Amino acid sequence: METSSEKYYMLLEQLLSEMNNLRSFDRDRFISVLTELCELFRISKGVTEFYTNEEKERLGEGEIICDYDNGKGGPAIIEHRVLTKSQAVIKGTIYRPEDEEPLSERDMQRLDLIERQLLSFVARNRLASAVEALGFYDDFGFKNRRAFMRQAERLNSQGLLKGRYTAIMLNLRHFSVINQDIGRANGDIVLRNFYKLIAAIADTDGIISRLGGDSFIVLIRNELLEHVMSLLRGVPIYYDKENERRVLVSASAGIFKIPEDFNFHSRSAIMDRMLSAYQTAKAEGGESITFYSEDMIKKKGEEMRIIQLFEPALSKKEFKVFYQPKVDVNTGEVIGAEALCRWQHGDNLISPAAFVPVLEQSNDICRLDFYILDIVCSDIRRWLDACIEPVRTSVNLSRKHLIDVDLLHHIIEIIDRHGVPHQYIEIELTETTTDVEFRVLKRIVSGLQDEGICTSVDDFGMGYSSLNLIREIPWNVLKIDRCFLPADNENDQSVTSLMYRHVVAMALDIGLECITEGVETTKQIEILRANHCRHAQGYIFDKPLPRDQFEKVLNMHRYDLEKILSEH
Repeated sequence: METSSEKYYMLLEQLLSEMNNLRSFDRDRFISVLTELCELFRISKGVTEFYTNEEKERLGEGEIICDYDNGKGGPAIIEHRVLTKSQAVIKGTIYRPEDEEPLSERDMQRLDLIERQLLSFVARNRLASAVEALGFYDDFGFKNRRAFMRQAERLNSQGLLKGRYTAIMLNLRHFSVINQDIGRANGDIVLRNFYKLIAAIADTDGIISRLGGDSFIVLIRNELLEHVMSLLRGVPIYYDKENERRVLVSASAGIFKIPEDFNFHSRSAIMDRMLSAYQTAKAEGGESITFYSEDMIKKKGEEMRIIQLFEPALSKKEFKVFYQPKVDVNTGEVIGAEALCRWQHGDNLISPAAFVPVLEQSNDICRLDFYILDIVCSDIRRWLDACIEPVRTSVNLSRKHLIDVDLLHHIIEIIDRHGVPHQYIEIELTETTTDVEFRVLKRIVSGLQDEGICTSVDDFGMGYSSLNLIREIPWNVLKIDRCFLPADNENDQSVTSLMYRHVVAMALDIGLECITEGVETTKQIEILRANHCRHAQGYIFDKPLPRDQFEKVLNMHRYDLEKILSEH
């Protein structure tokens, strides 16, 4: 017996209408029509399967959908398998009870048409979901930057964004240390749980997206900002199923409250402002939360100007080397110098504070460092040829150099090209913040030692493993930052005095030469002497000097300590 053609075409039309309802798909209505069709053909069960690739199909890792099953069972009467151009696999199977009268050829054709339409519908929807996942989520299931911008544009088109929402760019602080302490697998759980915490606050009209690593961007309603900021300042995050083990997570953040008159002219408009505030937060020590201001755009413009001027300035030799003497506080003898860079642009002398942080954002800082080393070696060669006895001169190298596998070769090549004896050069490196940098730093310092080139560690006490730094790496010199130096009005038992005393004692006990920076007063000289730190560098002796003036210091060879101390 054949099914009613009239009812079949009516239900098929309804099914196609539901499947192509682009505005609002009504799943209940769709299932209702599908059920009527199954009953019309006396079908017992219909199953569709979706696999993202053939390997997933083989493993049985896919989505299996059964929209109709009356429990009567029976064999499969129609089976389809489609391999899409994207290598996704869609399968469809229709079952019918054995005791039912067989369908006519025409009904089988009709049923086959319905099945193929269903497979096309499933393929379209599942592939759309796959495209959504690929386009708006990263490989770990976090929403990405595209998802963030889509939500921002959606809110803007609805007239809801301006004056009502805040955009935040954040980076979790010291997350590499958390990974080391609890393991990367647990660190990933912490990352995901932090993400979920912010996502719950953002709700459906806000969003948190991952930029990569432990950096995120957030869009939330203004009234939720204080709640989010309280989490950024520090929140315990659990990473075990029993909710017993947890770590404290905090973040540096740049915040842009989107004003009523904001010109959302491009996708970068919000990102640029978040980034400016975030970079300011990081520059302030990586521990702050900074709000965007229009001055930041001005600063960004100044930074771009520096980047544009750098190349011609380098070729015109606008970067000059100034030398700040290092002095023995007991004898006044000049025992060394630090080479410092100044930028002579026209009539203006630009301070390193204005250009070094900008150049640090790229490898331009490495080019500048090598340029300075080259000038220092040229000056030392000049002094040697003029029978002026040089002193060991330290040259700062940025941490950026640690990614250069040939760094050791590059340093030695510059020194040897000028024929400078290695004992006149000291390479000054900054304390590392990660274990990877630590291993590279150890290799570089050891290599320089083998070549007879002195090394010093700057910013001691600012990284995460300061004691390991001086225990495992064969430095020659420990530079003590002025922040460790007690002020004139501090007594011998102040925290700063005790810290300074112990740092100096520790350095001397393990055989390191010790030099204190930023020495400016007679009282500070007395503190150095009392703690057996013989070497100092600071304005009490001299500011950084241009080469010609420093030559006079070399010829003088020593400072008149009595005169200096009496004047200060």
